[in-house]
Amino acid sequence: MLHDWHDCVSIKLFIHKPFNTMKNFSSITILMLLLNFAISASAQKPGEKYNNKDYKLKAAQVTYESRIDALIFEITVEGQAGKTTPTPVGSMKGAPVLGYVFPTTLKSQDIGFSATEGIVAMALTSHPDMDDTPLWDENADGQFENDGVIWHAHWVVLNKDERVPGGLSVKEFKSGDKGVTLPKTAPGMPMYFDSPGFNVITEGSAIRVLIPAFRMHHKKDFKFDAVSCYMQMSHGEDHHGTGKEPMLGVYNVYGVLSGNLSLPYAVKK
Repeated sequence: MLHDWHDCVSIKLFIHKPFNTMKNFSSITILMLLLNFAISASAQKPGEKYNNKDYKLKAAQVTYESRIDALIFEITVEGQAGKTTPTPVGSMKGAPVLGYVFPTTLKSQDIGFSATEGIVAMALTSHPDMDDTPLWDENADGQFENDGVIWHAHWVVLNKDERVPGGLSVKEFKSGDKGVTLPKTAPGMPMYFDSPGFNVITEGSAIRVLIPAFRMHHKKDFKFDAVSCYMQMSHGEDHHGTGKEPMLGVYNVYGVLSGNLSLPYAVKK
């Protein structure tokens, strides 16, 4: 990295001086300057290029609407909610995922998983490199495997994970573990991850999802928080919970509404 103003002056000289005035610089000096510049440019956090007003949290609410017996989860941002989506990388390995996430005090059993420890969260995500909602055709084009970039909903269970900069990942289990129950709408990956097909709507600065109450065992009294973040699929070859990286981890947290993930907000009725 550039450690002091001398490095900056040297780079300015290198860029702006004609080549024949550079004879006082040794090739090693020039190489070191370029290397320092490259390291500085690459020191950006994962997914930081997406960190803009579209992920700057302003407010969040969960409202129970008795007229339709459903809960509406909503996040409001400073920019345009859902406008910024990830740039595809062409592979599941390292695939970028952007998300607006509602961590809650719900239990895993409330959303169709077997009992397990962790934070139950509703995640609204976009990821163009994969389609993990095989039952749903979000863009209504008759194909079910090409619409991962369209904002859609996932129930997940999150746990602490020091392997990733964001400190959290979707909880995994060994493939074939008969002690684990997943909802029928889960896409079949060995982690606590469901694709329930709830309606996600982006409108101006707000993104919201509509969840029928019976799909949450009619739970209406719980606490929640709101998070905007960058997630990523594992680079590793092992996608069964034993690799050096989680299958789906949080790599950059853009914002936490409460400031400390204390889940202080209550459902409105």
